[in-house]
Amino acid sequence: MNQDMQKVLFSEEEIAQANQKLGKLLANDYKGKNPLFVCILKGAVVFLTDLVRQIPDSVDLEFIDASSYNGQTTTSGEVKILKDLDVSVAGRDVVFVEDIIDTGLTLKALMDLFKERHANSIKIVALLDKPANRQQNVKVDYVGLQCPDEFVVGYGMDYNERYRNLSYIGVLKPEVYMNN
Repeated sequence: MNQDMQKVLFSEEEIAQANQKLGKLLANDYKGKNPLFVCILKGAVVFLTDLVRQIPDSVDLEFIDASSYNGQTTTSGEVKILKDLDVSVAGRDVVFVEDIIDTGLTLKALMDLFKERHANSIKIVALLDKPANRQQNVKVDYVGLQCPDEFVVGYGMDYNERYRNLSYIGVLKPEVYMNN
């Protein structure tokens, strides 16, 4: 997998520092509140596990699978929910946990849905913020790292289900995805 990388964008150490920073902010803001952390599958699961270990208070975890990419490198524009939550969000303080905010389409759709479901509050924590391709104005409340407009994989993020298990975030060589 390493040979498919153009470069390492964020090292394992840089990611760990971002998780520590975000964990402290979230622990402070949600002290005594027992928030519901909603992990957006599959990409954010690695980030979620490292992030919540930085929070000393109780948090509840849930998972939703929603995407507008459907195995491509660019968005289809249509958000599909493939797996919904197992619990109600009514009256809960919800924190969406996302690996990367790119177009904002998925999070805008999910935020609208959770408002309809009467969540008490909705915040977004993202490891990476890539504003260059933003199509929806979503407020990312907690950002770990700023991402340039490049196709990144690793640390949970994938291309065709590959590269998720890399401990760093790298820029994938264009020839890897252009030939498919």
